Amino acid sequence: MKTMEDKDIDRTEQVLPAQNEGENNAETAPEEQAPLSETDQLKADLADQKDKYLRLMAEFENFRRRTAKERLELIQTAGKDVIVSLLEVMDDCDRAEKQLNSSDDIALQKEGIQLVFNKVRSTLQSKGVTAMESLGKEFNVELHEAITEVPVSDASKKGKVVDEITKGYLLNDKIIRFAKVVVGK
Repeated sequence: MKTMEDKDIDRTEQVLPAQNEGENNAETAPEEQAPLSETDQLKADLADQKDKYLRLMAEFENFRRRTAKERLELIQTAGKDVIVSLLEVMDDCDRAEKQLNSSDDIALQKEGIQLVFNKVRSTLQSKGVTAMESLGKEFNVELHEAITEVPVSDASKKGKVVDEITKGYLLNDKIIRFAKVVVGK
């Protein structure tokens, strides 16, 4: 599909030879043809650059869609590994519950429950989860959330954690839950 400028150039090429029949075509032809070929060259370069630009934009749009889709899939399945490993612990909980209902031996029940708790801890530790140690440590706003302050008789306990209401946890050395603590004043 030719643009208006392309049609004008074609007409100019057809008219020029007819007007120049009486003159020496060897001298005038290169001068008149040079701007036309330069214009054609510029138009070809422009078309080539437009094509490259469109292809680049299409590639980028495909990349953006692909990464958005991958991110969505990753978010949806991010906890899958942890959940699958905790399903084994859930199976142990079900077995412990059956044992609780069928047995009256309290020592056996306590041992079974302790085994389940140990398995939960080891499973979480294998995934990079560690519990914060807060008791007796200096209160740190970046690690602890103070629930209340209580007066303490020992001066060495002032500004330190005297009780831990809820444990804090780290995932690969990043805080995922702050420890809720009671601070001595």
